[in-house]
Amino acid sequence: METPSNTIPLHTQGCDFVAHNAASTDFVAEFTAQLSTTSTVEHTDALVLGVQSTNDGPVIVAPALPEAAINGLQDQLDALGVKGKPDEVTRVAGATTELDAKIVVLTGLGSTDAPAQGTPPLDNSPADTISAEALRRAAGAATAKLAGTSDVTIALPADSAVHLTAVAEGATVGTYVFAGYASSDTDEDDTAEPTSLKFVTTIADADELVARAGVVARATFITRDLVNTAPSHLFPGTFAEEIEALVQDSNVSATIYDEEALAEGGFGGLLGVGQGSANPPRLVKLEYAPANAQSHVAFVGKGITFDSGGISLKPAGSMETMKMDMTGAATVGAVVQAVAELGLNVKVTGWLAMAENMPSGTGIKPSDIITMRGGKTVEVMNTDAEGRLVMADALVAATEEGPDVVVDIATLTGAAMVALGTRTTGLMGQDDIRAELATAASTTGELVVALPIPEEARAGFDSNVADLKNTGERFGGMQGAAAFLRDFVGETPWAHLDIAGPAFNESSPRGYTPKDATGVMVRTLIEFVATRAQS
Repeated sequence: METPSNTIPLHTQGCDFVAHNAASTDFVAEFTAQLSTTSTVEHTDALVLGVQSTNDGPVIVAPALPEAAINGLQDQLDALGVKGKPDEVTRVAGATTELDAKIVVLTGLGSTDAPAQGTPPLDNSPADTISAEALRRAAGAATAKLAGTSDVTIALPADSAVHLTAVAEGATVGTYVFAGYASSDTDEDDTAEPTSLKFVTTIADADELVARAGVVARATFITRDLVNTAPSHLFPGTFAEEIEALVQDSNVSATIYDEEALAEGGFGGLLGVGQGSANPPRLVKLEYAPANAQSHVAFVGKGITFDSGGISLKPAGSMETMKMDMTGAATVGAVVQAVAELGLNVKVTGWLAMAENMPSGTGIKPSDIITMRGGKTVEVMNTDAEGRLVMADALVAATEEGPDVVVDIATLTGAAMVALGTRTTGLMGQDDIRAELATAASTTGELVVALPIPEEARAGFDSNVADLKNTGERFGGMQGAAAFLRDFVGETPWAHLDIAGPAFNESSPRGYTPKDATGVMVRTLIEFVATRAQS
C-alpha cells in the first residue's frame, strides 16, 4: 500500500522526519515586540506600576506620575490585598482609578530591607534602594501576565541608565512564549499585532538603552526556543543549520564541521560521543571579527541535543528533560550574534560542540580509549560523562587560535545541582577571569557562586592506560569536571560555567523566568564582552 504524500512514515525520524516536515526546521521565533520610550503617560491598554513592600504597608512607586493620579489607587491597596511582594501581580480595572488605562497592573517590587544573613543581595545595587534586579523581575512578572495585550506602558522607576536597562530587559524578556507543537485551529488569526512596550523615562540615551535591551531579549528568546525544541526536531544536523541561518545576514561567519571534517581534524571526543546515534555530530565555529577589535574572547558551548546517557543509560525519569543538554551551545550562538548586533569592538569566536548521546551497537563503551583533538587520550569509564568529552575537543580548537580568554558554558554535572540548587550557576577557573564573570553576573542580576578547583580534584582522573579517564572522585564532581576541562586549555586564561541547575526551570514561572528553558547567562556573557570592549 502506498503511503499518502501528506503523512509521515512510521519509521522515519531524525533527518528523514525533518525532510517530511519542513515546518519543523523553523525553530526560532521572531522577537516582534515594538519598543519605545516616552516622558508622559498617555492612554494605554495596560499601565504597569510598581508596589514596594514597606514596614508601613505597600506603597505605589511611580515617580513618573503625579501624586494626585495615584492617591486613589494607593488607598485601594489594602482592599485589593496587595502587599508588594516579589512575583505578586494584580490587575485593576482602569475605570476604578484616575489613570488613563484600560487596566492598571500592580507588580511587586519587594522590600529594600537587607536580605537575611548569609543570603546575597540580588545584584550590586546600593543598600536601602530598590535593586535593578528587583525591577527586572517585577517588569517581567507583569508582562508575562499580559500576553495578548497590544499596548503596554511601563511606569516603573527608570530614573537611571541602570534602572531603565533592568526594566526594559525584564519587560521584554517577560513577553516570551514558546509556540510549541500543539495543534491549532486553522482559522485562527495568526496576524495579531505585536506587543508595543513603552517605557516611561526622561533620562538621556533612553532609546539606545531600550534598543540594547531588545537585542538582549532576542538573544534570550533564541536560546530559550532552541532549548525548548523537541529532540525529534533538533539534533546536531538541524541545530547546526539553524545556527548558520541565524547569522546568515549578519557580520558573523559560520563554519560547520561534519563527521568527515571532524575525523580529519582529530575530534575524537565529538565522534566518540556521537557514534551511537543515527544523527552524526557537528562542530560549529562562529566568528565575529570587527576591524577595531580590542581583544579576542572565545566561547565554547556544550550541545548534546539529547542525552540518554549512552550505554551507561540514565534512569527513565532522568531523561525527561535531557533535550536541554544543549543549552550551552545555544547560549554561545545567541551571544555571539548579539555581540555582533551591538557592534562591540571585541573579536568573539564561538565553538558549539553538538552530538546526540545514544546507546546502540555502535555506541562508545566503558573502557574504550578515544584520542582527543590535540592528541591526548581518554579512557571512557562512563558514557554518561559525555559532555566533558565534546567540550574538551572544542576547547582545544578554541585555544589553538590564541584568544585572550576562553569561557566555556555547559549543563555539565548533576553535582552542580546537588551543591548549588536549581537557580545558581557554578563558576570556576583562573582567578582574574572568574572575577570578571562574577562582576558581570552581579551587574546583570544573575546568581553565580565562584568556587575553587581543589588541588586534589585532578588526581581522580588519572588512568592506568591513557592520559586521563573521564570520571573522577565521587565527591566534588562539579569541581572535578572543571579540572578535567582545564587539562585541555593549556595556558590560555579560562573560566567554566556549570549551568546544570538554572538552565531549565521545572518549577512554576517566576519574574521574567518562564517554565522550561530560562536563557540563563545570556545577559552575563554579553555584559562580559561589553565590559572588555570598554577597557
